[in-house]
Amino acid sequence: MQWRFRSFSLYVPRLFAVVDEIFCMFQGHIENVAVLKQQYGLNKTADEGIIVIEAYRTLRDRGPYPPDQVVRDIQGKFIFILFDSSSKSTFIASDADGTAPFFWGTDVDGHLVLADDEETVKKGCGKSSAPFPKGCFFTSSGGLRSFEHPQNELKAVPRVDGSGQACGATYCVDTETKKESTGMKKVDSAANWSTDY
Repeated sequence: MQWRFRSFSLYVPRLFAVVDEIFCMFQGHIENVAVLKQQYGLNKTADEGIIVIEAYRTLRDRGPYPPDQVVRDIQGKFIFILFDSSSKSTFIASDADGTAPFFWGTDVDGHLVLADDEETVKKGCGKSSAPFPKGCFFTSSGGLRSFEHPQNELKAVPRVDGSGQACGATYCVDTETKKESTGMKKVDSAANWSTDY
């Protein structure tokens, strides 16, 4: 999967961090920074981007939590886009309130387009653009999931523009449909779990 993103608005703090070929664009703020630094064994100078990278590395390298729990543990107003160049994996999330503007879509070449500006995504993606669902995270291997309601499926609801034309979809939690529990896979300690999320 290829992806592109545009720089985010100046109104909300943003950071860019890189660790071991893992790139993270973070916009917003985390309220429980001290708790997460302690949880992931980070030093005082670690910022929100580094915290997100370390949370991802913990998941990738056989962390004890499912990905929905890791994102749910991040308290604050935020969006982030993480790309692991070694595995070509993406991990993208928006806070539960959808505070920061964040849009996504697919362009004609099948590239994932992400931006904080709706017009940029519309220009690049046409009718296959929509707001990124609040309270959700997306991984290139696991697709879109709710971190607030991890046991429920998400359902696509077609969006209709002012002229009555279908233009992308929004996603909401389907309270009627539960995901099937497959249990935890048993793998050796050297296994890379990032492909499961």
